[in-house]
Order: sequence, then C-alpha cells, then structure tokens
Amino acid sequence: MNPISPSRDDSATIACPVCERPFVPLGRRLYCSEACKHTAYRRRHQAGTGTLVVSSARPRRPITVYECPSCGARALGEQRCGDCSSFMSRVGLGGLCPHCDDPVSVSDL
Repeated sequence: MNPISPSRDDSATIACPVCERPFVPLGRRLYCSEACKHTAYRRRHQAGTGTLVVSSARPRRPITVYECPSCGARALGEQRCGDCSSFMSRVGLGGLCPHCDDPVSVSDL
C-alpha cells in the first residue's frame, strides 16, 4: 500500500501531485481542483525538450554561447567579439561541437 495515495480510503488526506497541497480525495480523484487537473494534462501532453538546470554554485559564463550582432561570430564564454571588439549577445547555454569545435548552444540542437 502506497502511503502517498491510498487506494479507496476517502478519509485519508493526500497531496496534489501538481501543487502539493493536501486535500481529501472524493472517489478516485487525484487532483485538488480542476485547475490542477488541467495543468497536469498540459504538462503530460506538452511537446518540449525539457529544462536544462545548472547548479547555482557553478558559474554560467564559461558554458554560455555568445554571438556578435554585427559580424555573426560565436564564442564560448567570451562576451566581447575578437573580430570587431563589440559586445556579443547571449544565445544560451552550450559548449563546443565535438566534430568542428565551433560553439553550439543547446537551443540550436
């Protein structure tokens, strides 16, 4: 028997899997409200790539890809363009391509 979601025991309080608030289920109800039910449906059917999480203790600049708005050059961890000496804009987190050693962001993949 699973203590988080007891089966057929309406007197027990369980936590909503979306908002984690405790509620008393009626029947086979899994969510505390219709809003949480709709949110869970959207999360299950949403076509996404997932979220990239970087630890807050790790600095992000060395793993960030930047692109120059004037010449289009890309660099990994460098915010100033080596060709035209202008500041580059952030593309996203990434690294060097293993085949060509060019900076590639995760969003490009």
